[in-house]
Amino acid sequence: MTTPMLGRATIHVVTQGRKAVVTLDRPPLNILDIPMMRKLERAVSSVTSRCDFLVFQGSGLKAFCAGAEVRDHTPDRVGGMLKAFHSIFRQLNRADSITIAAVHGYCLGGGMELATFCDFVVAADSAQFGQPEIKLGCVPPVALVTLPRLIGQPAAMDLILTGRTISAREAKELGLVTRVVPDKLLSHSVESLLDELGRLSPTVLRMARGALRRISADDFDQRLAETERLYLGKLMKTEDAKEGVQAFLEKRVAVWKGC
Repeated sequence: MTTPMLGRATIHVVTQGRKAVVTLDRPPLNILDIPMMRKLERAVSSVTSRCDFLVFQGSGLKAFCAGAEVRDHTPDRVGGMLKAFHSIFRQLNRADSITIAAVHGYCLGGGMELATFCDFVVAADSAQFGQPEIKLGCVPPVALVTLPRLIGQPAAMDLILTGRTISAREAKELGLVTRVVPDKLLSHSVESLLDELGRLSPTVLRMARGALRRISADDFDQRLAETERLYLGKLMKTEDAKEGVQAFLEKRVAVWKGC
């Protein structure tokens, strides 16, 4: 069954039995703007209460998702952008559904935050992961909370402070990715994982997942609120944050002022 979303169809939801597949459909890079984030939040809310499994994927050949729309990082929009984006993660953190990210191509910024927040990350060989926000004079609020717990402080420091992009293989070595498969087998591998999980008790799966979530992310909402205050109360008041976003939009090299 396809669940229609209001407005431009940038989010598609298909439910079949116990699973729901959510497709980010804004090719070529599936960049998340504020309206798309709001649709994604509504999609997550609509399916997590009635589906045991939730799969995220990106449309097209180039990307799972290359992040949030940079134009939404300007001072007049950034508050609304963070509210819309972070509501998705708060929904997922409370959800009972087991979540799977099927990742191909670019998985950057907010796209990487979404994928690595999932319980399973199945990545194609073509997948490339990165948190490049630092290059725009910004930080990734969700990743600040989740990455140290997923891969440890040194590796989190490396990815967030350099903004470098890594391969699917390196992401698996770090612990960000569950399985790496050939591109042509990505869909098949996700279905195989769903079949494997589907043979288990849904009640026990929910209990086990809930216990793991509480151990690893019991204070997620509190920590995310702290990063929001840092972002809006301090970061966005700096000249370098404004310069980084403006330089990106003007397609020029940023001139940092150190303030």
